[in-house]
Amino acid sequence: MVFKRLLGSLGVGGPTVDTVLDPGAARPGGTLSGRVRLVGGAADHDVEHVALELAARLETETEHRETAPEGDGEGVVVFDRHTVGGSFRLAAGEETSIPFAVTLPWETPVTELHGRPLGIALGVRTELAVAGARDRGDLDPLAVAPLPAQEAVLEALDGLGFGFRSADLEYGRIGGTGQQLPFHQEVELTPPPRYAHQANEIELTFLAVPGALEVVLEADKRGGPLCDGHDALSRFTVPHEGPAGPRDWTALVDGWIQELVEHRASYGSHAVYGHDSGYAGHGPGASHGGPGAGAALAAGAAGIAGGLVAAEFVDEVGDFFGGDSEDEEG
Repeated sequence: MVFKRLLGSLGVGGPTVDTVLDPGAARPGGTLSGRVRLVGGAADHDVEHVALELAARLETETEHRETAPEGDGEGVVVFDRHTVGGSFRLAAGEETSIPFAVTLPWETPVTELHGRPLGIALGVRTELAVAGARDRGDLDPLAVAPLPAQEAVLEALDGLGFGFRSADLEYGRIGGTGQQLPFHQEVELTPPPRYAHQANEIELTFLAVPGALEVVLEADKRGGPLCDGHDALSRFTVPHEGPAGPRDWTALVDGWIQELVEHRASYGSHAVYGHDSGYAGHGPGASHGGPGAGAALAAGAAGIAGGLVAAEFVDEVGDFFGGDSEDEEG
């Protein structure tokens, strides 16, 4: 990927920047690497710094917009920033390249599954500070694939018959969790017949840390003739390498779902209760789900890509990546 930007605020003949990311999707907690290529303009410039910003387009509710962190437009939040170079003189017409390797936050949202887009818009932007003036380029797409443990949980849910409905980013924090970013990703799933009478949908959120994965599940309960529907929330922690003992990912996740739907009434509306699922410290490695489940889930993601992504996602991503620079500079 090559991101090109003419630094207009520095005037005609100013420097240009190309940011080239290394091939392949990044992963939460992993390394985002590449190079920033600079070409000097018509005159010499003293570069103060070169920085990379990571931004996300959120489902920002009206009541949150005044308290949301400063972003680049309505519903857009910068969630990470890295200075990758600076304090050098860029001669007129000079070409130079700055390699970078920055670590993504563990809670970085996932944008694709088995190469299929999920409708999540993340962007990378390069900022060049020259002689007291800062010029930021356009936002360009950042692809993030799931951690092996995240993928294994999704494959287990697919094997249990859950359908993939959509994914989005929501501003706000989930109480009782170790969430660090000011927003979280929600994956909406349709329940199989086994749970269809107990929940309209299941919402899944991953909150990863270096040694473990916190999984937050929310059940949207169906209301009956004598009672109103309500949501129930539960959270579970598992090491990245998977459950301890003889259980596999499918058995582990099935147990989570059963606890969520069977005990929601006793915990009340929006109650949060946590469990440690085989977590005994920090361990290396991760486990993948079965290939059959992965293929089925990939097909589900393809269905989303052919419907939701082709309509709503393309419009949103076009707005997010194609029309933000003028507003920012203004």
